[in-house]
Amino acid sequence: MRITYPSIDKLLDEVDSRYSLSVLAAKRAGELEAGKPGALDNYHNLKPVGQALEEIAAGKVTIDADPHGEADK
Repeated sequence: MRITYPSIDKLLDEVDSRYSLSVLAAKRAGELEAGKPGALDNYHNLKPVGQALEEIAAGKVTIDADPHGEADK
């Protein structure tokens, strides 16, 4: 299977590495499968991983660089 939408170039404009992209997409796909609401009105993909990639390409889902609030200390 080949991902054609969104393109890998567009995805890597939003995320700095392929590893980070795969982790972010997997986590967001898990949230979508668990019933969390989608961040977009319409999706081209029917499956949660494809939907997660669309959200990343749209800039709706990003990596939280400081998930524990350590920078506030």
